[in-house]
Amino acid sequence: HLRFAPGLDTSKNAHLFSMVLHNLMDTLRLLAQDPNDQSAMNNLLASGERLSALVVAHRLQEYGFDAYPLGAEDIGITLDGNFQASHVDLQASSIKLNRDTLHGTPVITGWFGEGQNKEIAILSRGGSDHSATAIANLIDADKVILWKDVPGIYSINPRWSIRSETIPYLNYQEAIELSLMDTPVLHPSTIEPLIEPNIQLEVRHLCHSNHDEKTVIGPELPEKELKAVGCLPNVISLGFSHHHIDSHQRQLVKILGELAKNEVHWWGLESRLGDSRLIVSQHDMHRASTIFEQFNIDADHHQHLGLLSLIGCNETDVEAINTLFEATEFELSWLNRTSSAARVAIDGEDLSQALQLLHALIQEQNISVAQQS
Repeated sequence: HLRFAPGLDTSKNAHLFSMVLHNLMDTLRLLAQDPNDQSAMNNLLASGERLSALVVAHRLQEYGFDAYPLGAEDIGITLDGNFQASHVDLQASSIKLNRDTLHGTPVITGWFGEGQNKEIAILSRGGSDHSATAIANLIDADKVILWKDVPGIYSINPRWSIRSETIPYLNYQEAIELSLMDTPVLHPSTIEPLIEPNIQLEVRHLCHSNHDEKTVIGPELPEKELKAVGCLPNVISLGFSHHHIDSHQRQLVKILGELAKNEVHWWGLESRLGDSRLIVSQHDMHRASTIFEQFNIDADHHQHLGLLSLIGCNETDVEAINTLFEATEFELSWLNRTSSAARVAIDGEDLSQALQLLHALIQEQNISVAQQS
């Protein structure tokens, strides 16, 4: 840390730097005595974030900013669990937040805060970004900028080796859907604190000087267009039926409740006249099948090539996609549709080829829109 912030150990924050190092040594001693001490482990993990806040504040001070480090737990940021948590508790944090400490340019630690038991609690995946948007909610910020190693969110995940463009604008629900399905750039919990206060989020590249290249996330706009494709490969559909429609519906409600209770996520549901089909990931297939067996249901298993989420898809897009795939080997099964996206199960051989076709369709539509404007 001193390599990135030389002089930190002799600066006006030297006492804080020394305090973090002493706390680090104390927690290491505690863990040497009891490796299962969760409180000590969380304090150890939080030390890195505290040191990073000191480094960033020190460098900003050198550039003339009135910057200073703040510990999230010291200013009242409270999480919704003990030791481990998934969200910042906005209601509790709003009551506890010490706004008098916020002046100039505060550098606040992310990823952890005070748990329900008053001990340090750490957030799960996407915790640092969620901390940023939660704090934005609490202080009624105008905007949040997330600096990443990419210039925004791509219309197709780069892992599919398809050279796609960044998406200029997503509404909140579109961004949540894409983060659920495919993008590693954002986690759904990052978006949630921004929705009620209508705070805009920007995703930018840390090292790029082109400020026009970014993805903006905000309230819904009147224009609807196909913007991106999220993809979950190798999903399983579990189908079952009952000759009495009412009995079937009761079975379905019980199954969905049990799946939720056991934290088995289902990605799609098709249900009509006593016949239902649930989509789960390959990872969750065994647990989902066990739940079906609890209700004496022998579900029909079918492995799909993948599950696609078509972000911003409207009726015209559905027709265009059906026409596009009619002349191919792929088969599409349309599932859930909302105002922000449509989910479709796809069968065939080469998922990357299907994504190439959809990417070409998005490009074609973008060119058409640009010409019209």
